[in-house]
Formats: sequence, structure tokens, C-alpha cells
Amino acid sequence: METTTTREKVVNLPVIALAAVNMLPIYGVVVLGWDTFTIVVLYWAENLIIGFYNILKIVFARVARPIDNLGKLFLIPFFTIHYGGFVAIHGIFIFLLFGKDKGGSTLNTGQAWPCFLVFLQLLIGVVWHCWTTIPRDMKYIIGSLFLSHGVSFVHNYLIGGEYKTAKPKDLMGQPYSRVVVMHVAILAGAFLSAMIGSPAGVLIVLIVVKTIIDIKLHLNQHKAAFRPAAQRV
Repeated sequence: METTTTREKVVNLPVIALAAVNMLPIYGVVVLGWDTFTIVVLYWAENLIIGFYNILKIVFARVARPIDNLGKLFLIPFFTIHYGGFVAIHGIFIFLLFGKDKGGSTLNTGQAWPCFLVFLQLLIGVVWHCWTTIPRDMKYIIGSLFLSHGVSFVHNYLIGGEYKTAKPKDLMGQPYSRVVVMHVAILAGAFLSAMIGSPAGVLIVLIVVKTIIDIKLHLNQHKAAFRPAAQRV
């Protein structure tokens, strides 16, 4: 019983951090006057953070034999290019639909890089365009999201021992399910908000709904690792 209680305390800190940081955009809406575009871009930027920590998960995942670490030398670049392209296209879609970038300047990245590296080129271009477009206060909140996901990584994955059972091949696809479910809900609310002029009330509801979904997905992702040992046998 004591072990279970201790492990539950470990998982509570990331949930509290996640909920607290997810509430920060309400300040942006109420005080700073953020619109639908700003909120959607903020949550798009979170996809980059999720991908970054997923790479770290692959790096620290325990393997049966030291030589199996060589497989990570393929998986990490493959994930970076594949997920990076996915996030880049998603970002371009957001800028074209919700932003002022109707001319598609996020696509103006110069001569195309060879082969699949073009996806990284797109990602770098969209990230740079985003960073030079968003307000300074939003950058602070992105930094808070980065720290929140870092808390989850350290407490759940490293201290909680998830790295011991995590399989690099399974980690490759893990971020996609969370990102897709999250952004279907976000985009649905964003379209409604944009259609009626980005009212603060609707944006706050969108933020609250996103927070609830985020916590639910977080708990589902980590619940197996925090079940009592007797139930996992």
C-alpha cells in the first residue's frame, strides 16, 4: 500500500503541472487579448515539445543488449523526419487557415533540400515563421509548456521507471495518437470561435476542454506504469 501511495504521489506532480500550465492561456485571452489564431498556434507549438521529449524517451529506453542501441541510430532520425514533416504540414495548415499568411510565406524556404530532408526544411521554416510572428508573452507560456512536459518526463519516465519497459518501436508512434485526438477537438472549437469573431468566452471554453482532454490522455498513457505491481504480473 505504501509503495502504491508513493507512486501515485509521483504521478500527481506532472498532472498538477500540466493543469496549471494549461490554464495560463486564459490569462492571454482575458488580459492580453489573444485570438483564435494565437491559441491554436500555441497548441501547435506544444506538438514540437512532445516530439522533443519523445526523442529523449527513445534515447533512454532500456534495451536487452547494448548492441540494440544501434537500432536507435535509425529510429531517431526516422522519427525526427517523419514526425517533423507531420508537424510542419500541420503548422502550414494552421497559418493558412487562421493566420494572416494567406500568401503562403511559410512555404518560402528557398531551394528544396534533398530527398526526405525537405520535411525538416519545412519544419525549420514554419518554426522560424512562428517564432518571429508570435508575441513575446506567448514565448514565455511555450517555455512553461516545455517545463511541464519535462516534469512528466523526469517523474514518470525516468524516476517512475517507464524507461525500463518502454520499447523504442512503440515510442515511434506514441505521440501521433495524442496529437491527432487533441487537435481534432482544438480545430473544431477554433473553427467555431473564428466564425463568430474569437469571443473570449468561447476561447476560454476551448482552453478548458483542451486541458481536460490533455489530462485524460496523460493519465491513460501513464496508468499502466503506475498500477500496483501485483496487477501487472
